[in-house]
Amino acid sequence: MKSVYFIGAGGIGMSALERYFLSKGLVVAGYDRTSCELTEELRAEGADIHYEDNPDLIPEACKDRDNTLVVYTPAIPATHKELTFFRENGFDIQKRAQVLGTLTRSMKGLCVAGTHGKTTTTSMTAHLLHESHVGCNAFLGGITKNYGTNYLLDAKSPYVVIEADEFDRSFHHLRPYASVITATDADHLDIYGTEEAYLESFRHYTELIQPGGALILHRNLKMKANPQEGVRVYTYDRIEGDFHADNIRIGNGRIVLDFVSPLGNISDIELGVPVSINIENGIAAMALAQIAGATPEEIRKGMLTFTGVDRRFDFALKTDKHVLLSDYAHHPAEIKQSILSLREVFNGRKISAIFQPHLYTRTRDFYKDFADSLSLLDEVILTEIYPAREKPIPGITSQIIYDNLRPGIEKHIIEKKDIPAFVESEDFDVLVVLGAGDAVDYIPQIKKILESK
Repeated sequence: MKSVYFIGAGGIGMSALERYFLSKGLVVAGYDRTSCELTEELRAEGADIHYEDNPDLIPEACKDRDNTLVVYTPAIPATHKELTFFRENGFDIQKRAQVLGTLTRSMKGLCVAGTHGKTTTTSMTAHLLHESHVGCNAFLGGITKNYGTNYLLDAKSPYVVIEADEFDRSFHHLRPYASVITATDADHLDIYGTEEAYLESFRHYTELIQPGGALILHRNLKMKANPQEGVRVYTYDRIEGDFHADNIRIGNGRIVLDFVSPLGNISDIELGVPVSINIENGIAAMALAQIAGATPEEIRKGMLTFTGVDRRFDFALKTDKHVLLSDYAHHPAEIKQSILSLREVFNGRKISAIFQPHLYTRTRDFYKDFADSLSLLDEVILTEIYPAREKPIPGITSQIIYDNLRPGIEKHIIEKKDIPAFVESEDFDVLVVLGAGDAVDYIPQIKKILESK
């Protein structure tokens, strides 16, 4: 293999693989629908990326069938002209997850699966190991603030940290050495159809962990695990389970805890990102780091120096008068956890959210759950649905969430383009922009408006 061509090159997960192959000295090229900050960074690093679905734009080096690997994301339609070109000409074509699966067969994969919490837990694990004598390679689902990237390379380390994505059953390509499962709240029902099928997918994933490895399950999972013989099974939770926290101290913008573990307790761990959901994320990450061999002092230092992930409890402004942050939460269970964490940290303050629903199918399947979670807020501002890969579904709009919010809550529906004007007209205390869409692009504008007040 001399060249790798990516269809969907601007995806966060795809870009990590592009950086990996660039580091190996291969020709890296690809297509994405639009230019973005990530694709421009990749172009600057040596990737040849274009934005028109046109086989004529594929570089000659990537038209050599015998020496080119084609990697695509499941979001790409079957009618895509470049994908069709590669299929009709007999190229080796793999999903991103298949490529990651190959890496977990040649290295010790430390994987994090689950409906929510994956990106933060994976990034924490990678940071803990990167800062330890163990080291690691990492393919992450978000840009870490510590490193400004979603990819870490360490040629000497036998470990690779991977976010195990359940979308399109991608994580079935992995063969983890050790894995955490954070949550199994039903999602992606456009793919799975039923909650039962979704849970079965996770059960099958537990069968793929290699004997001699470990499975670390959150205590509140609905699914039943079925690991192979020889796999150690642990549980974790905030205050119970094999791995848990004790003596939790929250106050003055700090969270300090003792880590209770069958592999050795560690006292006085301070979270670098002090939000309460990171207590559970941190417990899972520390468990994986211990299994890989990080020392107590390395873990204590790593947890303190972890600075977070873009769009995961990402504070843009934090003053006595205004707090502004964004959070990628786009599933009802994630949103509930996000709001409860904010309530704990900003007890007694008015909490408002701008929420952009993500996908018509997810809105259709969970609109009542979205309304229940958002009703934990003092104020909800809804925008139109972010469609991503989907076409509109008749009758499915943000209105159905709005209509099911609890009586008495302060609520609004606005168009996304009107976000700045709305923020200008209101007086906010704690404001969070929620969702996996592009409303987060308004954060710099919102910050300027709040600062001017």
